[in-house]
Amino acid sequence: MEEKEIQRLIEKGRAQIRRGYGITYPDYKSDQELKKPQPALVKAPMSDQIIDLPMDFEGIEKETDFLTIVNSRSSHRVFTEETMSLKQLSYLLWTCQGIKDIRGKSYATLRTVPCGGARHQFETYMAIQNVESLEDGLYHYLPMGHKIEFLKKVDDLRDFINVSLERQIWVERANVVFYFSIDFYRVEWRYGIYAHNVAQIDAGHITENIYLASTALGLGGCAIGSVDGKYCDEVFGLDGENETIFYAHPVGTVSVKDEQKEKDFYAFVKEQGL
Repeated sequence: MEEKEIQRLIEKGRAQIRRGYGITYPDYKSDQELKKPQPALVKAPMSDQIIDLPMDFEGIEKETDFLTIVNSRSSHRVFTEETMSLKQLSYLLWTCQGIKDIRGKSYATLRTVPCGGARHQFETYMAIQNVESLEDGLYHYLPMGHKIEFLKKVDDLRDFINVSLERQIWVERANVVFYFSIDFYRVEWRYGIYAHNVAQIDAGHITENIYLASTALGLGGCAIGSVDGKYCDEVFGLDGENETIFYAHPVGTVSVKDEQKEKDFYAFVKEQGL
């Protein structure tokens, strides 16, 4: 690629960020300002195989000192493939997308993560394997009742995970891969032409909570932006236009015995003298 084209694309990316800060269009009105009907707060169930998740988290071992959790938090790419408990999965889902309350009659959801305008424009899908009492396969989180629904089995779940995350082979050993989609109009209804900068900012809140919750449970994972969204949309049955998967976060069981294996991911730093 020529340097001129590289710089054009870099400037295009920078311009997208700059448009979200300080640049306004006085004549523009969002659909909310135009009093158009607001979209649904959450996606409707996609199947009839719905599973209740436990809300009693007292029975799981977890770190509660916040400073210890923050200081211990790191990315993990080496998983032991031990069984994850259903309570642990429930805890992770609650901390990253759980609904605590409803604002107004049905104006907005108040969740365990912040979000611009309380739009919470994300849906959570999962590839699950080796989780207590759950069949391996694809799932979708139903935050209104803190439930999950089983969507379907996949012939080779590990291969799906690998392809969906651009062949990063280490992800195939995770107990759960969270795939986050964005329902565009849920945020565009309020923010319209300014919505997409807001959405990119909001996405980071979700995965940071997964990092912290995983650390508290003695689990590990790593947020991933390298996602084959088109492939994920096809497999999960999304239209790719109004809703698309764009972000992921594998989580699995980890061990301190694998510390050196984790360091080996960055062996190139030493090899290249960086």
